[in-house]
Amino acid sequence: MRAAPRVSLVMAVFNGLAHTRACLDSLRTTTEPFRLVVTDNGSSDGTREFLERFPYPYPLTSARSETNGNVIAALNRAWRLTDTEFVCLLHNDTEMVEPAWLSRLLAALEEPDAGLAGLYGAKRLRASGRLVGRTVVHSLLPEPTVRAPWEDVAFVDAVCLCISRKLLDSIGGLDEGYGFYHGIDRDLSLAVVDRGLRCLIVHAPFWHHGGKTRTRGFDADPSLERADRARRDSALIRFAGKYRHRLPCDVRPPRERVRDWFKARMP
Repeated sequence: MRAAPRVSLVMAVFNGLAHTRACLDSLRTTTEPFRLVVTDNGSSDGTREFLERFPYPYPLTSARSETNGNVIAALNRAWRLTDTEFVCLLHNDTEMVEPAWLSRLLAALEEPDAGLAGLYGAKRLRASGRLVGRTVVHSLLPEPTVRAPWEDVAFVDAVCLCISRKLLDSIGGLDEGYGFYHGIDRDLSLAVVDRGLRCLIVHAPFWHHGGKTRTRGFDADPSLERADRARRDSALIRFAGKYRHRLPCDVRPPRERVRDWFKARMP
């Protein structure tokens, strides 16, 4: 008999059914047992009917809102429906390639003082809250950059992040004061660091189709992109103010900092 799942995968979706199907198809080979919790934020593309006639063997809990409200609130509703030891927030526009991806995330959380594990992050955040691009490490295909099995980072991106449910509950969940995803991953990461715990990026190659829900309509209406940029800037200001006691944040050891400094300046 297969062991009871220790982890729940949590998604909040709004339309994007083709991405959701592709993501769930990619999970068929996942070796770690899991439960699935999905909140549907008022989809109108058949997502509701798809979840009602769920064609996969994963244990599913689903909830629906009639309108496309605050996605962070939807994620908070979703993870609070879980009853497993761990929670893994996952974007529905991802596709997992490594069958052991979830086991690797859980193994990372067994490291001493580990609090948060994921597949994309950065080792340095500036005082402004912005990440430093050359310190990004990730498992994105076609060219993952993170060294196996994992590396310490300053923050874990929300595209995929795994945390114990107990820790997430003690933090109070995701801060709903941010806009559409903006800021919640950096906020959660530094909330974890505030508790003396580490953030880790794991080597487990995956595809990310990238922001299709958020950027829908930008080409047709440039004002949507301007509004999104304004929300991002506002979230960054909020984050930098909230965590001024932690910023700037850099987890690289001195030798790595010197090496990166020279690499950035070489022609």
